[in-house]
Amino acid sequence: MNTPTESLARGPTQPPLREDTIGAALDATAREHANREALVIPSEGVRWTWAELRERADELAAGLLAMGLQPGDRVGIWAPNCSAWTLTQFATARAGLILVNINPAYRASELAYALHKVACCALVLAPALKTSDYLAILRGVAPELDHCEPGQLQAVALPELRWVVRLGEERTPGMLNFADVSARATPAARERLAAIGPRLKARDPINIQFTSGTTGHPKGATLTHRNILNNGFFVGEAIRLTPADRLCIPVPLYHCFGMVMGNLACVTHGSTMVYPSEAFDSAAVLRTVQAERCTALYGVPTMFIAALDHPDFASTDLRTLRTGIMAGSPCPIEVMKRVQSQMNMGEVTIAYGMTETSPVSTQSAVDDPLERRVSTVGRVQPHLEIKIVDADGRTVPRGTVGEFCTRGYSVMQGYWGDAEKTAEAIDAEGWMHTGDLATMDDEGFVNIVGRLKDMVIRGGENVYPREVEEFYYRHPKVQDVQVVGVPDAKYGEVLCACIVVKPGLRCTADELRAFAQGQIAHYKVPAYFEFVEALPMTITGKIQKFVLREQMTKKLGLKAALTA
Repeated sequence: MNTPTESLARGPTQPPLREDTIGAALDATAREHANREALVIPSEGVRWTWAELRERADELAAGLLAMGLQPGDRVGIWAPNCSAWTLTQFATARAGLILVNINPAYRASELAYALHKVACCALVLAPALKTSDYLAILRGVAPELDHCEPGQLQAVALPELRWVVRLGEERTPGMLNFADVSARATPAARERLAAIGPRLKARDPINIQFTSGTTGHPKGATLTHRNILNNGFFVGEAIRLTPADRLCIPVPLYHCFGMVMGNLACVTHGSTMVYPSEAFDSAAVLRTVQAERCTALYGVPTMFIAALDHPDFASTDLRTLRTGIMAGSPCPIEVMKRVQSQMNMGEVTIAYGMTETSPVSTQSAVDDPLERRVSTVGRVQPHLEIKIVDADGRTVPRGTVGEFCTRGYSVMQGYWGDAEKTAEAIDAEGWMHTGDLATMDDEGFVNIVGRLKDMVIRGGENVYPREVEEFYYRHPKVQDVQVVGVPDAKYGEVLCACIVVKPGLRCTADELRAFAQGQIAHYKVPAYFEFVEALPMTITGKIQKFVLREQMTKKLGLKAALTA
């Protein structure tokens, strides 16, 4: 057998792709596993079976139709992880409504932009989260709410929005309460819901998720039943989910990690969804895994780091854990090794993807050799193709750095209302260009080495911050590290390492420089070491490198070097 020379790989074609809708998948699971637990949220006292979850979702779906919503209408949701979020996810899918995920971190201008961009006619929102008063933010954007009946909103800033549905028991002018919607589920509305189901198609758009783009306005990735139901299914297959599994989901539902890799993986396998808290809380994760005897756990690297370093970690019984996924941002090898060995997650995997690809393109397998499982993002997922290309779009040889591209069922329909941006991302042959730099080895394992825009060019040498970060994660005093490029008069750019030191320890720049002596090339050793308490992150736990770069440039008093 000849060793492949090009960085191109195709996934297996079995089992076949699912061509059903999310509603049909929920029906099937509710029939087969009616009395098994579907959703457990200890903080809400929720412990619903699959039959109960389907019934509640149907009531909500019929209520939405009774309000006058039509299949294809957009319904926004702006809330943390809770039972209402999950009910809204399944109710909208069953009624053919397009769910629009609103980032819980959004503020007034971002909220207004997202709702207007996709013409949301209804919004479900939590009253508040932590220090964010969502009701006040929305009323600031649409003050007309205070003087209208529910369903009669006519706001200058949000001309398409008619209905606002709030969670909680209190009443707010111009808004329905969440319980009011299900109460509107008349027999006629239920009949209409039953008639809509068979007419829905797997390729219908069902979800819009806004990318967190660091420049310009967020773009609304439009995803279909087929996109996300299949991706949830194959992610669940990769970690061998069964109806006996209980999946702890501390990652946000508004993001693909929660609603697709979490909820839809469980629906397609009859597994139990367990939410430890509204927003990530490491103590709640540990407590919930132990109390609910969870067998699988999801998280981004920062979440696993927080759990491993929590004071209660040593006294928490994690023996029920078997598997899980680390994803969402580059996964440090040393952290993966600790998760595998100290959290009893012997079958932990890494997944890689992006919102625009539903999200997962590659994933390691539970039986891959440990070294491959902790040091790569695995191999291509079923029914997908991947390749790595150079700046001219040519496929590069195995082992060569280039841009990661993917093609297949998972690629989004496009960015809502933005054909130009869609064409920039998806080429004429259907390849999604991710903007991520990667390599592929002879066995097809992929390594993500950075972002095209994060690559630092120091005096003509290409430096991938990820490589330097991995090196410093091995230092015994380093809890977290991020490396960015900052301006330099001589080299154009040099490296700045931002270090979070482990609690109770002290560390110096000289120690870190000495650690690199003779271990990595001189041009990869950061010129600056800055010690920070925390790193700027999105709500999903992704490091905001552009913010870090700006902060360090300002703190160090640097100015961009003049370039031709």
